Amino acid sequence: MSKIVDRTLDFFELFAEQKRTLSLSEIAKLLGIPVSSCHDVLQALIRRGYIYELALRAGYYPTGRLYNLAEAIVDHDPLLLRAELAMDALAVSVGETVALAKASDLELSYVMVKESNHQLRFSVRVGDGVRSLYATSAGKALLGSLDDKAREAVIGRLKLEQFTPVTITDKDRLRQDIALANERGWYLNDEESALDAMTLSASFRWRNVLYVLTVAGPKSRVSSKRDEIIASLVETCRQLSA
Repeated sequence: MSKIVDRTLDFFELFAEQKRTLSLSEIAKLLGIPVSSCHDVLQALIRRGYIYELALRAGYYPTGRLYNLAEAIVDHDPLLLRAELAMDALAVSVGETVALAKASDLELSYVMVKESNHQLRFSVRVGDGVRSLYATSAGKALLGSLDDKAREAVIGRLKLEQFTPVTITDKDRLRQDIALANERGWYLNDEESALDAMTLSASFRWRNVLYVLTVAGPKSRVSSKRDEIIASLVETCRQLSA
C-alpha cells in the first residue's frame, strides 16, 4: 500500500516539477517505473478526476481537483488560521521573510511562508524541508527542544558538513551554541548555511507538536534590526502557543 501511495504522490510532484503535459511513456521514464504500473496509477487518477488527457496522444495533466481539496484543507487548519494573521503582522513588522515549520520526529517541514517584498530575499516553499539541523536556526531550535539525552544522541550521529567558512563543524561548539540559545530563548544562523544570509528562530508547542518560526533575510538587513526582530519573533511564538 505504501508503494502505491508513494507513486501517486510522485505523479503530482513530477507534474509540478515539469510544468507541462506528459505522455504515459514519459511519466514512466522520468519516475523510473514500469509502464504497466504507471498505467494503473494513471487510470485510477483519471477515474477519480485528478488527471485528464488533453486529447488522444496529446499527453496528460492534473485537473484542479487536487488544488481544490488542498485549499479546503488548508483553509480550515486550526493552527494555520491563527498563524496567518500573526505571521502577516510579523512579516510587516520586520520587513523580512517569515516561515513556519512543523516538526515530525527529527525533521522540519515548512507549512506556511510569508515572503518579503524585497528583490533580495530568503525564499522557501511550503512543503520544503529544513536544510540542516546544525547550520540553520530552525534546525538548532529543533535540537534545542530535545532533552539532554536525546540531543546528545542526535549530535553524536551528525556529520557536520561545512557549507560556508563559518559553519559550526565542531560538536562541542555546537553543544555550546545550543545551550546558549536555549537560555536566551531564540536561535541564530549567522551565515552558517549560506553567505550573507541570517536567520533567527524561536519555537513553540501547540497540541504537543513542536513548531519553529523563522525570520530570514540578507545579513546586511537582518543584523541592523536584530533586537527588534527577536522581540517580535518571541512574542509571536508566545501568542501562538496559547
